[in-house]
Amino acid sequence: MADDRTAPSPTPESAPERESEPVMLLAPAQFKALGHPVRHRMVNVLRQRPATLRQLTGALGMTKGTLAYHVRVLREAGLVRLAETRQVRGGTEQYFALVSRSFQTPEDAKVGPEFLVKAALDEMLPPAPGQADHTYLRHLWLTPQEAHALAARLREQDGELAPTDSSRGEAYGLLVTLYRADIPSLEPDEDPAPAPDEG
Repeated sequence: MADDRTAPSPTPESAPERESEPVMLLAPAQFKALGHPVRHRMVNVLRQRPATLRQLTGALGMTKGTLAYHVRVLREAGLVRLAETRQVRGGTEQYFALVSRSFQTPEDAKVGPEFLVKAALDEMLPPAPGQADHTYLRHLWLTPQEAHALAARLREQDGELAPTDSSRGEAYGLLVTLYRADIPSLEPDEDPAPAPDEG
């Protein structure tokens, strides 16, 4: 007999291959959706794995009604999809997932850097005793070519920064920070109870 606990979403939202490609943030609705602190935290939770409203409620400590609204905003912005539905005792549970684990902003987007810095600031928690916390601001003197090369290397997360001759070029700021992030953790996913055998 077939296992009827899991029923895939009937919509194209369930396509898993989307998760591997970064999503370029272009629409104001996307920035607005991600700019809300609750939705930003929700996105960080969903980076761990797909989750139901019940699981998000446990992780974020908010009501299902409130979280259902925020999930709807993220779905309408094209950032969250319905991954699957599961039949459980008492009804159907919907699992929500990010359309991609990675979001990017265009290089020429004026709101991009400000948006990302604000997102990082919203995540920061005060360091607890004994935990690592270090933030520093360093300036590098780079030619335009060196600056473009460094930006490309940072985008690719490739290698260590090489020493640079400070006697030429223009000053570029590089902010590197290690901080405790306000990202709630999901409890382990439980296997739903099997639906009653109707046959």
